[in-house]
Amino acid sequence: MKTILLVPTGESVGLASACLGLIYALECQGIKAGFLKPFSQDNKSADPDRTTTLYSHLFQNETVAPIAYESLIAQLNNDQSDELLEDAVRLHREISKSHDVIIVEGLVPTSRDSFATEMNATLAKALNAKVVVVSNANIQQPSATAEKVESQLRQYSNSAERLAGVLFMRTKGLSEESAQIPVTLDPSLRLIDETHQFIQDIQKTHSHIGTATLPVIGLVPFSNTLSVPRVSDLATHIQAEWLHHGEANLRRVLHSSLITSNIEYELDKFIAGELIISSADRGDVILAASVASTNGIPLAGLVLTEHEIKNSSTLTYCQPVIKQGLPVLYTPLNAFDAAQQLSNLSNEIPIDDTERAIQVTRFVSSHINPDWLTQLLNGTYQLRLSPSAFRYELVQKSIAAKKRIVLPEGDEPRTIQAAAICQARGIADCILLAKPAVVIEVAKARGIDLPSNLEIMDPNLIRDQYIAKMVELRKGKLSELQAKEQLQDTVVLGTMMLALDQVDGLVSGAIHTTANTVRPAFQLIKTAPEYSLVSSIFFMLLPDEVYVYGDCAINPDPNAEQLAEIAIQSADSAKAFGIDPRIAMISYSTGTSGAGADVEKVAEATRIAQERRPDLLIDGPLQYDAASVESVGRSKAPNSQVAGRANVFIFPDLNTGNTTYKAVQRAANVVSVGPMLQGLNKPVNDLSRGALVDDIVFTIALTAIQSAQQEI
Repeated sequence: MKTILLVPTGESVGLASACLGLIYALECQGIKAGFLKPFSQDNKSADPDRTTTLYSHLFQNETVAPIAYESLIAQLNNDQSDELLEDAVRLHREISKSHDVIIVEGLVPTSRDSFATEMNATLAKALNAKVVVVSNANIQQPSATAEKVESQLRQYSNSAERLAGVLFMRTKGLSEESAQIPVTLDPSLRLIDETHQFIQDIQKTHSHIGTATLPVIGLVPFSNTLSVPRVSDLATHIQAEWLHHGEANLRRVLHSSLITSNIEYELDKFIAGELIISSADRGDVILAASVASTNGIPLAGLVLTEHEIKNSSTLTYCQPVIKQGLPVLYTPLNAFDAAQQLSNLSNEIPIDDTERAIQVTRFVSSHINPDWLTQLLNGTYQLRLSPSAFRYELVQKSIAAKKRIVLPEGDEPRTIQAAAICQARGIADCILLAKPAVVIEVAKARGIDLPSNLEIMDPNLIRDQYIAKMVELRKGKLSELQAKEQLQDTVVLGTMMLALDQVDGLVSGAIHTTANTVRPAFQLIKTAPEYSLVSSIFFMLLPDEVYVYGDCAINPDPNAEQLAEIAIQSADSAKAFGIDPRIAMISYSTGTSGAGADVEKVAEATRIAQERRPDLLIDGPLQYDAASVESVGRSKAPNSQVAGRANVFIFPDLNTGNTTYKAVQRAANVVSVGPMLQGLNKPVNDLSRGALVDDIVFTIALTAIQSAQQEI
């Protein structure tokens, strides 16, 4: 068991972000990391602890509540520090039962809690922990930065072997380009040259910082993007009431503008992510915000100040537009005071802002030296394919594959953003099927930076070249006129590009149904020679492991032969993504305990699959609990190599599969990736119409890997 205690040099150094980022980096390496915050410093004992709650939300993992601040102070005042440390050790032991590594958040030294630094040193001894000092930094002030670190190092002068490294957070003085937000852990974002230079500058006055015995384990840039609040976080800070809540939980304040002059000179401020602050008697500002929303520009929100607003005819007139999602607040403060108070908003992540917390953990983890992690862990832990590790491997394998993926929904905003991310990170070369002017307009309105090498193809300019080839592919089934008509659909057009090997894969479904995405693939791509049908799988990202569910989207009622083929396809797909498959053929009965046509179908499918692929671990019929729960598996199928250990679940029909995947997804708050289609000659994948940008990015990555796998 390894324990790493993170001790801060002061307030606002990003301690919670450092803890979560380090846990994510470990998760991406397949290490199960727990979290402990032994002592709370929040004197509102009724409120849940922020880092503890964020950890539980992000990693779907339970931990223990910290010792309350009132209890901490009372015991320190009564000279009961030994009892406090015993309590901390008890909490640590509780978490250590089910984790390989524990990340511990230390106390923050403040003017109120001057005991924190000394308490952290004694806590490190009590938990036998390695210590990482966390400090903010300024590239232009290396000596002052180092002195903050030195103030903590003095506590360990007699136990220097405990010191594991220094992590610089919220580093100022770096270029804005250094603060890119990754979709998962991305080691290519590490600032290796900048870190080396900063260490050299620090060592002019503090020669021991940055050495092999006290390495700098990361230089994390300050990011304006990650420091931005949601509009919903603003109301209490400016004593505001909601006139329209809209998408306040989704929209973020990238920047704010106080509108005071003639509207003609202020229109350039009405851009994506802008919070417009104006006196409530400025009807022209309300109208301008409404026009911006109508034009698809997602303003962060509108703050109206000072003057009475309830009877505003302008606001009433604009209600239909505002109700499309624009958040509108009213505060009795004057506009200048409201802007001033908003500028002083805390950088800390709110307890319910999971989206921002996820981005921060990825960002921080990408700047931590993986060699330091490997050396610290020393290869002593059993690796597992955690959800974070799965996503990380997904991106790394897709980067290595270097594939071209066509996106037929090329003017859809989420798709444009996902394509920009994939192109910039090398996840895939994306082709957007859309009019370039429309894509550029959408990107500008939403603040999306389009890479120069992102391909945008106007369907109207290329459509005719596919007519004859489509007629040939579907010989005797459609005429040139029919082909031309069908090619108006960009999904059909993209599928033709795939059929002719002009691209390596296709991703659609953000605004199309599954049938719209899949039907052209059935007609033009067809099944691979070794298969007779197309099926689907979902990757279910459970807290401790990734499961594969099939088929949950395509085949309503497969027969035994088809079910066996689905099992084999799913096993091969699992292998392609780093999962060693143990396949359970699911039924309402385990073994011979039940009877009926449905059970017999599953039993026959199991026999066929075992016969066709003796290299695979396949067993069935198995009930779901017998397949997934070790104790139940031992009881119901004691001789099975799969029971209680399954990670690939094959359902007997679409009704069972789709119901189970959605029940697990919603009830257990599990992220699912898919559906991924399997069995086609070339990869085509469908999106949920509620897909987030990250979902599209991971599906593009998944499609690229499928293409590479089919070449083997």
